[in-house]
Amino acid sequence: MSCELCENDGGEVLWKNELCRLVLVNDPDYPGFCRVILQRHVAEMTDLGPMGRKHFMAVVLAAEQAVREVMRPDKINLASLGNVVPHLHWHVIPRFREDRHFPNPIWGQPLREANPPQVADLPGKLRTAFQAALEASFPD
Repeated sequence: MSCELCENDGGEVLWKNELCRLVLVNDPDYPGFCRVILQRHVAEMTDLGPMGRKHFMAVVLAAEQAVREVMRPDKINLASLGNVVPHLHWHVIPRFREDRHFPNPIWGQPLREANPPQVADLPGKLRTAFQAALEASFPD
């Protein structure tokens, strides 16, 4: 069985280590939409040991903090579904009251035309904010 997230990065890699990677999803309607993807193929959080879970969630929360800082959304959606791609990954989605689907999930029927915010050098800004957030999560 092939796995899309084992075979491909899943977006523009902003950061990675031996456990997971942070990618920026190429979605023009949702700039700042990121995923945290496990580097090996497992389906559920409980497939990880306690330290792996803790580290993985620290990366998810650092990604959320970075997206909030850079995008200034009205809300962040965190989602770990995996129904279509059963490879452990979390979506970190900045939401705006004026986005195509708000207040509904982004995978539903659009409610309006897209008018996404534009951020110059979005990947660079997310990398910088993420690194600072991650370092705060794992102080020396």
